[in-house]
Amino acid sequence: MKNLVFLSLLLLFLSPLSSATLRLPSNAKFPATQAEKLIRELNLFPKDSINIIDGVAAPAGPRIVEKRFKFPNLADSSGVSVEDLGHHAGYYQIEHSHAAKMFYFFFESRNSKEDPVVIWLTGGPGCSSELALFYENGPFKIANNLSLVWNEYGWDKASNLLYVDQPIGTGFSYSSDRRDIRHNENGVSNDLYDFLQAFFAEHPEFVKNDFFITGESYAGHYIPAFAARVHQGNKAKEGTHINLKGFAIGNGLTNPEIQYRAYTDYALDMGIIKKSDYQHINKVLPLCEAAIKLCGTDGTISCMASYFVCNTVFSAIMVLAGDTNYYDIRKKCEGSLCYDFSNMEKLLNQKSVRHALGVGDIDFVSCSPTVYQAMLVDWMRNLEAGIPALLEDGIQLLVYAGEYDLICNWLGNSRWVHAMEWDGQKDFVGSAEVPFEVDGSEAGILKSQGPLSFLKVHDAGHMVPMDQPKAALEMLKRWTEGSLSGSRAEPENLAASI
Repeated sequence: MKNLVFLSLLLLFLSPLSSATLRLPSNAKFPATQAEKLIRELNLFPKDSINIIDGVAAPAGPRIVEKRFKFPNLADSSGVSVEDLGHHAGYYQIEHSHAAKMFYFFFESRNSKEDPVVIWLTGGPGCSSELALFYENGPFKIANNLSLVWNEYGWDKASNLLYVDQPIGTGFSYSSDRRDIRHNENGVSNDLYDFLQAFFAEHPEFVKNDFFITGESYAGHYIPAFAARVHQGNKAKEGTHINLKGFAIGNGLTNPEIQYRAYTDYALDMGIIKKSDYQHINKVLPLCEAAIKLCGTDGTISCMASYFVCNTVFSAIMVLAGDTNYYDIRKKCEGSLCYDFSNMEKLLNQKSVRHALGVGDIDFVSCSPTVYQAMLVDWMRNLEAGIPALLEDGIQLLVYAGEYDLICNWLGNSRWVHAMEWDGQKDFVGSAEVPFEVDGSEAGILKSQGPLSFLKVHDAGHMVPMDQPKAALEMLKRWTEGSLSGSRAEPENLAASI
């Protein structure tokens, strides 16, 4: 039956609509090509598409193997011991897997061990969290000579900070069995939950700390599923109780049906397309929305169909946008180098660094096309569906978005947050919008009610902690302390039309 639905959708998509015919653009990106394009635009060229090491079984031993370490090229660290730094790297042998080992970094707070524990998840899907570690909110930045300098606005100044290479096959995480490649949020969130159980068994001194889940981009899928899994485990008393207080999604993809509908509105508002282009491209939207509804929360063929159909909306906009950087429309892409993150790969492939981290001969896969393709059946699923139950149990949600990002733009994020049905929806929609001020200047526009907050960040693109590091650190501090709100202002309408 689903095959028939898929064929019907495709035939309808390729048939004339009124007097115009909308077809797949000539430069529409198919999954493998799209994944490779994503990687090239970040100036990343991993040697392997995934860390699957055939014929090498996961060694027997403890579930988690961790070491304290110091990066050998960390500037201004002479005389500082590894114990004083509180930097850890390790592998967790995933309990419910065939042979998978998940790599992670853990940086104790530079302020106090009593600070909350914050985990960061990078999206892609299939990109290593080291991208955020070195270019967004980690303890240090990479200098041109590949030395590391302290980041004045690293999130370890306000939290005990975890970065995890996931899903399996990204970063330094690996398996010897292809059955460990994940295809949906159930597999991803179970792996992360099992990791947390092992992590807190290794670090019982942090068990009572507040715990927050954060991340960006495709982590708009990972984060709600992971938060729901932790909350479920707590309620069922499955293992160690994790003191989950909140989850934050930065420029994420969470509710595709609403967010894909916002692409043309945002592009028109920002002058990327003209009104005639807007009207033409919008003819695809009814089919896109119908395909997403068929995808629902299960199914495979219908979910793949919705991915292909809906992404023609974005592809059509980018044909007109030319060399605009879709992560930050203020910038241009010169060739394939929208961003240059190549120093990360150079750093992590140095023998001295690999030795310090204890990763042996494992390859570093910055972004995995294989993981990207494996998660395509998950792409169009609505992860907002599980959020209301978390809010109603008092778990905080912060959705924030840089105003110049196109691919996961603030408008689509604002719309799904406002449209979400929960017992505080009416009060949230009617609540005042206030400036988010940092050092006396407006860094964004905030709307909050009870456990839910939405923040539009000024002068930032897709990667808010990279573009506005000081504002991002202040955001984290105030949110985890429960003091995010500011004074009243006369701002623009964040709700827009839903």
